This record gives sequence, C-alpha cells and structure tokens, in this order.
Amino acid sequence: MPHHQSCKKRLRQAEKANTANRSARSAIRTSLKLIRTAGTKEDALKEMPNLFSMLDKAAAKNRAGFSANRASNYKSKVAKIVNGLAAKA
Repeated sequence: MPHHQSCKKRLRQAEKANTANRSARSAIRTSLKLIRTAGTKEDALKEMPNLFSMLDKAAAKNRAGFSANRASNYKSKVAKIVNGLAAKA
C-alpha cells in the first residue's frame, strides 16, 4: 500500500482509467461483432455509425489504446467487411 499522497492519487486515477478503458474496449468489440455477424449489408450499415462514433471518441481521449491511426485502421477493416457483404448478397 502506498504511503505518499501522490501515490494514492495515482492508484485512484489508474483504477478510474482502467474502468473507462475496459468499458470502451468492450463496447467497440461488441459493435464490431455485430457487424461481422450481420446477415445483410443493411444490418451492418445500421451499426457502422455507432462503431465509428465510439472509435472516434476513444481516439480523441486516447482510451483503450486507440490512437487516431488505430481507429482509422479499424474503420478501414469495417468498410472492407461491409463491402464484402455486398459482394456476397
């Protein structure tokens, strides 16, 4: 257990950041799973804005290790998935 006040504060901050990061990562993964398992292109297109918004917010706040480049890469992957659905249908 830390003895210094600054160390105690860093523990509180780390715990708060950990909770926020875990929540953001979970929401992004759930949304990505909905798109990957979508039966039709329309279903995937309904979820895309939600996922893109979460990615942008995570990148802006540097949540869950999402930098602007990583968020961009995820968006590109999602676009390829959705375009692939169009080819199959």
